[in-house]
Amino acid sequence: MTANNIASRMERRFAALKQENRAALVTFVTGGDPDYDNSLKTLLGLPGAGADIIELGMPFTDPMADGAAIQLGSQRALAGGQNMVKTLQMVRELRKQDQDTPVVLMGYYNPVYRYGVEKFLQEAAEAGVDGLIVVDLPPEHDDELCIPAREVGIHFIRLATPTTDAKRLPGVLNNTSGFLYYVSSTGVTGAAAPTPEKVQKEVEAIKAHTEIPVAVGFGIRTPEQAARIAGFADGVVVGSALVDCIAQAETPEAGTQAVLALTRELSTAVRTARQ
Repeated sequence: MTANNIASRMERRFAALKQENRAALVTFVTGGDPDYDNSLKTLLGLPGAGADIIELGMPFTDPMADGAAIQLGSQRALAGGQNMVKTLQMVRELRKQDQDTPVVLMGYYNPVYRYGVEKFLQEAAEAGVDGLIVVDLPPEHDDELCIPAREVGIHFIRLATPTTDAKRLPGVLNNTSGFLYYVSSTGVTGAAAPTPEKVQKEVEAIKAHTEIPVAVGFGIRTPEQAARIAGFADGVVVGSALVDCIAQAETPEAGTQAVLALTRELSTAVRTARQ
């Protein structure tokens, strides 16, 4: 698969959703949580449950931007032996049955750097990864990973926050592609839900400066909250609520079923938000 084909999977998905006049449901799960086999079953089930784009977390020992839910998910995954090789293998397994759903690897620079940037990007592109979200690499360090990723056809997706002012925004948007992830509240993942009215104004302000789709995340846990955000955003990101399904399940198999059940509910809410 060429770099151009990899990059265009994301663009095709957003174009199709625009035709349907609805937002994307972007679901986050941590690779290897609670173990490889059950995490893979969850990943393989997400498209059928209604996930339009999948964020797959690269486990890390010190996920500083994440709240307790995702931190614990990383710990469970690492304790189960998850590593970068296995995370990339999960994407390869998904691609055996799904060539359409964009997959974004999300995490921190340390595991990528330790693996080797060139090796990581080559294997990620070959596996079928469409984008990267690396939360601790600001625009000032684009040469480290962002630009090399784009050169192999992998989108580099940046985060914007309520504190990203008009002076900072152009730097954030520069070299960003795929979509912009708007962090709707300050703090860590899983924080309190944002006020939809406030978020809508902030998203509209960003969209005045870019044609890149804007997906909104942090604090969205219920179908009702997802529907409110889907009324105006290009995408709705749900992560901590899904990771909690795994943490609270009595068995790993029950965790997978709970994740997919919530995804179906969220998908229905997002798909009907503008009707």
